[in-house]
Amino acid sequence: MSGTVQLRTERLILRKHRIEDAKVLHRNFGMDPVMYEYSGWNPYATEQMAEETVRRFINSYEDSRFYGWAAEYEGGLIGTVGAYDYDQEDSSIEIGCSIERKSWGKGFAGEAVTAVLKYLTEHEGISLVRAWCAAENTGSRKVMEKAGMVCTGTEAGALLIEGRKHDRMDYQFAVSK
Repeated sequence: MSGTVQLRTERLILRKHRIEDAKVLHRNFGMDPVMYEYSGWNPYATEQMAEETVRRFINSYEDSRFYGWAAEYEGGLIGTVGAYDYDQEDSSIEIGCSIERKSWGKGFAGEAVTAVLKYLTEHEGISLVRAWCAAENTGSRKVMEKAGMVCTGTEAGALLIEGRKHDRMDYQFAVSK
């Protein structure tokens, strides 16, 4: 396994994080409640948290099973893509993607997820890539479906985010053997 390597798409560069990314992630992700509305997870809430998160990413690049990308468009950081919880036994991993709100609706998330799915399955030999989203998060559902992921089920009330229950939709991208 090679871990995080630079990937290029038609419009994006998916690269390793740099410490200067922390300020952008705090400003464009951590300070915008819409960015974590359906995850309840905000590792960029403060400047210190953003810097600690990015440092953890940078330190993890030594691990050949760590996958964490900064998505760059025209020289600016617009998002992140990560794959985590690799299970060697069933050759599976989970993926997540986040694109800053001002870049929504331009196809960047689908482009990034498609590139990472291709890399994980074709180059890293991972057979199954999983993802999930809240059922109300139509943007995330469209991204996963556009990237070729298939909904494998919906679990009613499975997500509890800030005291509110959401249905959880599970997706997967499987490589035929």
